[in-house]
Parts: sequence; structure tokens; C-alpha cells
Amino acid sequence: MFPNRLEAGLLLAAKLIKFKNDPGIVLAVPRGGVPVAYVVAIELGFPAEIILTKKIGHPFNKEYAIGAASLTDYFIETHEDVSEAYIQEELQSVRTRLKEMQKRFMGNIAPRNLRGKTVIVIDDGVATGNTLMATVNFLRKSHPGKIIIAVPVASKSAVQKLSAVADEVIAVLVPEEFYGVGRFYKDFEQVSDDEVVFYLDQLRGIRKTG
Repeated sequence: MFPNRLEAGLLLAAKLIKFKNDPGIVLAVPRGGVPVAYVVAIELGFPAEIILTKKIGHPFNKEYAIGAASLTDYFIETHEDVSEAYIQEELQSVRTRLKEMQKRFMGNIAPRNLRGKTVIVIDDGVATGNTLMATVNFLRKSHPGKIIIAVPVASKSAVQKLSAVADEVIAVLVPEEFYGVGRFYKDFEQVSDDEVVFYLDQLRGIRKTG
């Protein structure tokens, strides 16, 4: 069990140190992935940004991802009990939230060019892998050199699924029994928007003075 996301980030960074000399960038999944990514970015000396994708949940269980959306694209796994009308409604809702996040967290800062880069996508954990699988598909269109999925904890099924689309999947813990990401943290309080802004501002300050 991890004490908190920052401590989990230190343990994850130790597994990612082999990429330290790559031309790399850390992409954090907001909001929970941001504190983890903050530590990893400092340890590797990489710039960090947020990756603007959000899951689309099943109508009968919003926590179960049936797909994901970015501001320009989306991916859905076909389910017989999910209507096209529901998907379009959720897509509109998700993109409204993504636009708000982009304005709040990125402001007028343009996303970095990912071409040829080692892109390390970080979240605080992964259960189904559906959202990150869609994220990888989105990122491929930017022609990165490598896409690495890195998380403190992941289910076995998610690692298997993501390994099929990412260049490498790295997790500190892949437990035999998985009951949800929060079960593996002592402190798993929700990360606020203000905390995300704080971590991103800290990293930008480090890059300017470093």
C-alpha cells in the first residue's frame, strides 16, 4: 500500500529512471495522476503536461469505462445496451469538461510537439485500462518515438490490454486480486483543481530556472 500519491510517484520514478536520457515528456492524467507525474517529472528532469482525455462511463455504472474522448476524437467499445444517443450526450458533456480543464490548467500554453519523444503517460492507477487504451490511440497520431504507460498500481487485465497498444507498461504493483485503485493508497483523497494548478505551476517554474 502507498502512503499517498507523492510517495507512489517516487517508487514509480525508480522504475522509469532508464528513460532519463531520452528526449522525453511526462503526460499526467488529471486529476489523480498529476501528483504522481509531478514527482516523476522532477526525478527524470522531464517537462510535464496534462493529457486531456476523459472516460465515457457505462449508463448503468459510470465508473466502468466503455470508452474515452479527447477534444478532437473519441473511442467506444460496442455494448448492446448503450445507445448512440447516450454516447453523443456523454461526448458533449465530457468535451465541455475537457474545455474547462484546458482553460484552467493550460491557459494559453500550447501543447508540446510529441514527435519522436518518449511519452510517459501517468495516472495514479488503472483498473480496466479502457480510458488509457483510448489515450494511447489518440497519442499515436502525434507520432511519438515511444509511448510508455506508467502507474503505481494496475490490474492484471489492464496491463495485458495496454501492453497490446503501448510500447511498454510499467507498474509498481500488479496484485493478484484487484478491488479498485483506492484500496492501494492510505491517503486517496480526491485531487482538487487548485492542487493540479499548483503542481503544474511548480513544474513550469523548475523548467524556467533549471
